[in-house]
Amino acid sequence: MNRTEKAYEIAKEIFAEKGIDADKAIDVVLKTPVSIHCWQGDDVRGFENADGELTGGIATTGNYPGRARNIKELRADLEKAMSLIPGAHKVNLHSFYADTDGKKVDRADLEPKHFDSWIDWANGLGIGLDYNPSFFSHPKSASGFTLSSADDAVREYWIRHGIGSRKIAAHMGEKTGKRCVTNFWMPDGYKDTPADRLGPRLRMKESLDKIFAFPVKKEYNVDAVESKLFGIGAESYTTGSNEFFAAYVASHPGILLTLDVGHFHPTEVISDKISSILAFTDEILLHVSRPVRWDSDHVVTLDDELRNIMNEIVSMDALSRVNIALDYFDASINRVAAWVIGDRNAKKALLFALLRPTAKLKELELAGDYTSRLALMEEYKSYPSAAVWDMLCEKAGVPEREGWLDAVKAYERDELSKR
Repeated sequence: MNRTEKAYEIAKEIFAEKGIDADKAIDVVLKTPVSIHCWQGDDVRGFENADGELTGGIATTGNYPGRARNIKELRADLEKAMSLIPGAHKVNLHSFYADTDGKKVDRADLEPKHFDSWIDWANGLGIGLDYNPSFFSHPKSASGFTLSSADDAVREYWIRHGIGSRKIAAHMGEKTGKRCVTNFWMPDGYKDTPADRLGPRLRMKESLDKIFAFPVKKEYNVDAVESKLFGIGAESYTTGSNEFFAAYVASHPGILLTLDVGHFHPTEVISDKISSILAFTDEILLHVSRPVRWDSDHVVTLDDELRNIMNEIVSMDALSRVNIALDYFDASINRVAAWVIGDRNAKKALLFALLRPTAKLKELELAGDYTSRLALMEEYKSYPSAAVWDMLCEKAGVPEREGWLDAVKAYERDELSKR
């Protein structure tokens, strides 16, 4: 018996005394997929116009060497990251990561065939794919408006892109055998105070209604809409606010609401919103990120909010109703390491939540024993959860603790440094 196994046996016994099955917790985490965002690997550039300007209120900072420059490099980087992360995976794509075989294809003209090589790649790895239409970094988004544009031609263009995206996503879901989640985020908004706040929102509602009216099979694709507080260049008004999309989802059954950690006021947390949304909807899409100064999209760390988010999901027994995805991009550090750090932390937080005495805490709460509730919440923070995480990694065949870092450094030396 090695050190990891010895530590786990002790931890397992401690948790068992409190009615917690550590083996079951490990199994749940290993079977729960987290959708890895491909855009961390190339700084949200894509392959449509990789040297073009990044627009839509998004900014990637840093110049760390080794950015993926093509599909082959991006897939290799993703494979390296996933080999160091325990558990099930999905990969999340934006439309401008299409494989057009070097041909120029307009974004609204993309077809399912332009993602067949991604599907073949995913099937080879036994993973699923998620999808995002891309309403930014494009000449027809230069005005700052897409689905809520006052220009009929611009609006119709993006409606076409939205419908095409749902066709692509359904194709992905069918061919991989794993349902695709398609997330709609539009950067539409004004830099300064608008005279008309309603008009753009009515146009966006009408546009989305047209997009979602196109029939796709629900077993292959489910759609989600994502709000934002503001973006760079749209500081005063965002068409797709949280209130707008919460109301849209409430009136359109089957559409999911996306909760992004960084898309709210600095003092707001989404851990407090999950139960409110799931009280009225079947599912949500969760974008795990880390805001430092609002939506700065830093690499996910094991902070209090991440742990609170996973505690809420587990407390509600809602893991099957929450689609977990990552969304951040940092060009100041090794990009493969950024994936590994963030994804491992998301799964680590989930494991720690599963090792929490949720049933006991609820029992104390209903009995009005708030003293014991607080005491247990605090004491369980120092229970040997890390020993269970190490065993989870061993069972998954990935390095324990910081052991993965040597593999990333070697990959940087052998591959990334040559780009």
